[in-house]
Amino acid sequence: MAKKAVATLRKAGGTSFTRVVKMERSPKTGAYTFKDAIVDSAHVNDFLGKK
Repeated sequence: MAKKAVATLRKAGGTSFTRVVKMERSPKTGAYTFKDAIVDSAHVNDFLGKK
């Protein structure tokens, strides 16, 4: 049987994190690439606003 990994993004200190996936188009080939990161919930819009 395969193991199922369960990850929590919430710490006991009160800080919660969010996994964000951003889709971008490569200027060279035109193909889509995906960038993902785990950021603080307060900084999600900052991550998505970056180019």
